[in-house]
Amino acid sequence: MKAVSKKIIIVGPSWVGDMVMAQSLFITLQKVSDTVNSIEETGSECIIDVLAPGWSLPILERMPEVRRGITMPVGHGKLNLGARFKLARKLAAEKYDQAIVLPNSLKSALIPIMAGIPRRTGWRGEMRFGLLNDIRLLNKKLYPLMVQRFVALAFSGETPAPDYCPPPALVTDVTLVDGLFGKYQIDKTLPLLALCAGAEFGPSKRWPEQHFATVAKEYIARGWQVALFGSTNDKITSSDIKSCLSDAEQKKCINLAGETTLSEAVDILSQAAAVVSNDSGLMHICAALNRPMAVVYGSTSPEFTPPLSKNFVIKKLDLECAPCFQRECPLSEKDGRMKCLQELKPKEVIAGLDTLL
Repeated sequence: MKAVSKKIIIVGPSWVGDMVMAQSLFITLQKVSDTVNSIEETGSECIIDVLAPGWSLPILERMPEVRRGITMPVGHGKLNLGARFKLARKLAAEKYDQAIVLPNSLKSALIPIMAGIPRRTGWRGEMRFGLLNDIRLLNKKLYPLMVQRFVALAFSGETPAPDYCPPPALVTDVTLVDGLFGKYQIDKTLPLLALCAGAEFGPSKRWPEQHFATVAKEYIARGWQVALFGSTNDKITSSDIKSCLSDAEQKKCINLAGETTLSEAVDILSQAAAVVSNDSGLMHICAALNRPMAVVYGSTSPEFTPPLSKNFVIKKLDLECAPCFQRECPLSEKDGRMKCLQELKPKEVIAGLDTLL
């Protein structure tokens, strides 16, 4: 049995995609015995626990580097000092060596200091001097990608993070797939196209429903079946896509938005023959499953949060106004549409996906 060199708690992010990308940090931490030196051959390892929103526990369970996920009892943006202090007292008994705080908010740094964790690491963020005692000043040119900013925190402030960030790699339970295909009436004999048409960030990241429907029609005509994925918030969008199909086509299209658990969605997506997605949390899940994928970008940029795999194509328009990083198109009142998404035609996305297939 390996000796434990460090016991670390990670204060995790609040978004699905960010949590998936955080796995790159967890993998890196397992490869270093402290934040500077590599593990000796005789070996030691670190224990990693992650404090995160309850919805993320199914994702953390698919990361072998994580011992356990701990539910954050306070909602995103809320203070609730009483609940934070109560949890901190429980965490103090774990005697963690280090806390790494991934969100940049002041609130996210409160529990580690309340728990008396001796080393508290994170980027400077919202003026967190005192709360963090291993505080880093971010050089955005040195670390342009979010995943690089996560991985850099595995090393000391004087040690630059390596250029290579290990990609996330979620583990799936293949023994459950047959049951899930039966439960949701997915045909095991047909290739499955997964469409991820939602994006919690806002409408400026969502490719139009009619465009997704055109892609669905194309692959159904080729003999494929289509499944629509998303949260409860995406049920209307997915229903609108399916309503654009003929009655015969609808028989080959399954709307799973809001129907599956996140854990079930991961297992089903692991069997997808291809994926078309917005820049969303499900996109990062599909990348961590190494599915062939075409990703549509509108208001955001692959220069910051690209899919972390080698099995994808990016489709976007190089417009003067993009990327704007706005939740809603600031020009939509002027011309009534989001050019960065409306004018990105389905045939371009289909052609891009076909290069992977």
